[in-house]
Amino acid sequence: MSYTLGSIRKYLPSLKQREGSTASSPTTAGVLVEENLEEKRAKLDGDSDVDVASKEVTTSADPDLNPGGLSFEEDAAGGLGRHLGVFSCTLLIVGRIIGTGIFSTPSSILGSVGSVGASLMLWVLGFVLSFCGLFIWLEFGTMFPRSGGEKVYLEAVYKKPKYLVTVIFAANAIILGFTAAGCIVFAQNILVAAGHTADRWVTRGIALGVIGFVTILHGLTPRLGVYVMNGLSLFKVVILVFIVITGWAVLSGRTHIPDPHANFRNAFAGSSHSSNDYATATFKVLNAYAGWSNVNYVLNNVKNPVRTLKIAGPLGLSICAVLYLLANVSYFAAATKEEISKSGVTVASLFFHNVFGAKAQKALTVFVALSALGNVITVTFAAARINQELAKEGIPLPFGNRFWASNWPTGKSPLPGLIIHLIPSVIIIIGPPPSVAYPFILDVEGYPQQIINFFIVIGLFWLRWKKPHVPRPFKVWWPIAVFFLAASVFLLVAPFLHPANGVGDTPPLPYYLYCLVGIAIMAFGVLYWAAWRILPGWFGYELVPRKEKLEDGTTVTLFSHRKIE
Repeated sequence: MSYTLGSIRKYLPSLKQREGSTASSPTTAGVLVEENLEEKRAKLDGDSDVDVASKEVTTSADPDLNPGGLSFEEDAAGGLGRHLGVFSCTLLIVGRIIGTGIFSTPSSILGSVGSVGASLMLWVLGFVLSFCGLFIWLEFGTMFPRSGGEKVYLEAVYKKPKYLVTVIFAANAIILGFTAAGCIVFAQNILVAAGHTADRWVTRGIALGVIGFVTILHGLTPRLGVYVMNGLSLFKVVILVFIVITGWAVLSGRTHIPDPHANFRNAFAGSSHSSNDYATATFKVLNAYAGWSNVNYVLNNVKNPVRTLKIAGPLGLSICAVLYLLANVSYFAAATKEEISKSGVTVASLFFHNVFGAKAQKALTVFVALSALGNVITVTFAAARINQELAKEGIPLPFGNRFWASNWPTGKSPLPGLIIHLIPSVIIIIGPPPSVAYPFILDVEGYPQQIINFFIVIGLFWLRWKKPHVPRPFKVWWPIAVFFLAASVFLLVAPFLHPANGVGDTPPLPYYLYCLVGIAIMAFGVLYWAAWRILPGWFGYELVPRKEKLEDGTTVTLFSHRKIE
């Protein structure tokens, strides 16, 4: 690290003033000067790993805000360490966002809202809401630059009853933390490309192979997993850029599409008037944008986490938002509204069939399958680290927390956390029929997340009120948080309203079932917490925590029962 003479002179007056103001306490003065020097060095060297963020200045200023039972240093110990830079983090967001959504769900969104104009407006709304959420998560992520995402932020705010929010979040993250949808889409598209019928059990077999491959890739060869993840993320960007450019060619009238502007005349004709329809469709759009917080889940692996998060978050989401909007325009230019509504999970394949013919359709189907694979790899990378963080916190899991919190067997990657992610994915893949499961999964995943989002924003306002002076490396403009909160409330209430068609978009299942399933999962978390934290007290026992450092350097909290005297 180098300093210029001018920069040293610039800092001398403030240091002298700091020393003078604390002359009566030499020890305090020394600490303050040391802290000031550390902050100045961090500002001069933006690429250094030893920066303000790596010290977690928020909890240093107010230890009461420390989330969970581990300190920042204990939480960040173990594994590969900080190896992800701005480039990899941007692709981590892009690869998570671009997956099955933009290629598979425009048809169901159009079917829900009834018109091209309303559909496009929802994609714009999803972009706006995602950016609002991103800025809120940036404030939390820069205050608490450690892995875990919402787990960390909920723990920092809702401390009583102890571990309640942690267990509720764990129930949601583990039970709904599957990537079955991406595996199913990969299998269906590969079968179409090969000219085979997408038989139910053949589809399931391929999907199981995908999730197994990804688990081994990240668990045994972590660095190769990152390279493959980055490569597929770039590949997906190329695919969407090609679709966008093709759409421009279609709109210019230089292809055989007879009337590419037909869907844009009277674009709002046939729009639904049901709040339920718009809420359900918005869940699907937000699911397609899901991933803007992906870096927040793996901050223990990120170099200079505060600076990287500030750059990679907005950059990654912006890239995806622009490509998403233009890709939807391309879809509507190349196919009629009726064709898109009936295309199911292969709307991008329909696009290439109409523009280039059957051979190109098969080629595009392979590309979509690879995109789905890339999404599965990216989602799994982050989900495994969330599971590891939950195990490190001491949440009781079968066979003990030491194994689930470890980086076994390589000492560099959390294979046990990947196994936790693997189990629900396998269950969903072999359980319900894909044609019913896919849209229902999108809805079920979205509802509990909106509940979590609601409490995250409430927590943001609570911290602003109770802790106004703690350091905030990034501060969101409060009207943005208010808008995001209002949207969360609407998305929590509207799905219970009667849909215009009377059945919703997942018949024969009741239209409100996905909301009840989401609430039931979080209620299960409450019961699990009560069995862990309250039930032992009824039998005269108390939980005693202790910390243990594993062979791979990971620190884990373990609980034992002790008889109350």
